[in-house]
Amino acid sequence: MARCEVVAGGRWSPFSAAGIRRRLLEAVLCGATNHKRKKGAEPPRSIPPPPDEERRLEKLSELLQAEARESRSREEAEKKRKIEAFEEMQGVVLRLQETGEDFDRRRADAAAEVRRLAKDNSEARQTLAMLGAIPPLVGLLDAEDSESHISALYALLNLGIGNDENKSAIVKAGAVHKMLALIESGLPTTPTSTAEAIVAVLLSLGALDANKPIIGASSGAILFLVNFFRTPNPNTNSTQSKDDALRALFNLSISPSNAGQLIDSGLVPCLFATIGEDANISERALAVLSNLVAASPEGRSAVSCVADAFPLLVDVLNWSDEPGCQEKAAYILMVMAHKSRGGDRAAMAAAGITSALLELALVGSALAQKRASRILEMFSEDKGKEALKGGIVAVSAPIDSSGGGRSMSAASVAEIEEEKGMSEERRAVRRLVVQSWQNNMRRIARRANLPPDFAPSDSFRELAASSSKSLPF
Repeated sequence: MARCEVVAGGRWSPFSAAGIRRRLLEAVLCGATNHKRKKGAEPPRSIPPPPDEERRLEKLSELLQAEARESRSREEAEKKRKIEAFEEMQGVVLRLQETGEDFDRRRADAAAEVRRLAKDNSEARQTLAMLGAIPPLVGLLDAEDSESHISALYALLNLGIGNDENKSAIVKAGAVHKMLALIESGLPTTPTSTAEAIVAVLLSLGALDANKPIIGASSGAILFLVNFFRTPNPNTNSTQSKDDALRALFNLSISPSNAGQLIDSGLVPCLFATIGEDANISERALAVLSNLVAASPEGRSAVSCVADAFPLLVDVLNWSDEPGCQEKAAYILMVMAHKSRGGDRAAMAAAGITSALLELALVGSALAQKRASRILEMFSEDKGKEALKGGIVAVSAPIDSSGGGRSMSAASVAEIEEEKGMSEERRAVRRLVVQSWQNNMRRIARRANLPPDFAPSDSFRELAASSSKSLPF
């Protein structure tokens, strides 16, 4: 096999930059000309690169070497930074673990350092927990001063951000019981600040599914959150405080085992009292109610016992600018209509649910339409059918111009023929639509001072009939 020869005029070390560049150039030149050689022909000599090319390659080599030096420098700096950070966290944890009354101030300062280090650094949260920061922070809740309590609470809060292992470790270390002991003792000189910190920690810890039943089973945790939600401190951001407490209660309501305590604490009336105050709080309150009515009969009974519960939920169905609230209110009403007593359906009908459901089924969100249609189906079945059909009348035909009774128009005959192929539920909903249309026409006639015997034309009747075809069944 033919091979290239090295040009005379000097030797290079095979490991030098110039030697490597020379060999690369020779390989390119040889590879480009080997396929043109004839058998037995003498291999051509390699041609040295021009001076400009030589300088360009040298410059490229220098740049690559400089980049390698900078990369090594950055790696060394990062390694040094991590070592210094680890030593700092190690020192902080050692101060936390000091014992004795003389070290309370140092432990509180160390807790404040943990809070700072763990605030925006996920690696620091993991490292601090690995070094053993959680048990002494929980133990600091037994201190005598509120400043130590607040520093420890917010340090625990930051350690649990985005770290389920730390959240579990904080609960296992007994943090929930010590926080409740703080509330019951009343020792802090600034109980409101401490209470707000406890709410924030319970909100964080309750986001982990494994912690939900543990927090709910702790004596006083749910009652504390309900009382804080009912009467937040007026000297602070009451909306934010109520929102934090409500979000913590929502986390706990996801676990069915907590439903009984949530209901016994008087939460349901508080939730209804807040609906309408703020859009975000209203939606979260409806979300908690949705969990409670779906979890147990006691939750549905608690809703039924609240005065004006159904009129308020029906009113929420008309909040066209808050689709999330509409969907959750429709879900509560759907569960109540499906699983609750017959009296609840009658109360819904008396609150005017029919017209609200019809409108929601036509112009609501996809989920709201589906739930509204399901409620209408339930009301048209069995005993619930009577609750809605008590006021339904047959579609009337236009009045004969002679005044001698009613005659069947072509539109009426077409409607009857079309209804023959419908299910009973769909036929009932169709008649509800037509009846609602007729009531609206009568109101328009009264406003326009039209004669009492005014009857809409067939084209208007056909329009009303066609509108029921768009219902999503």
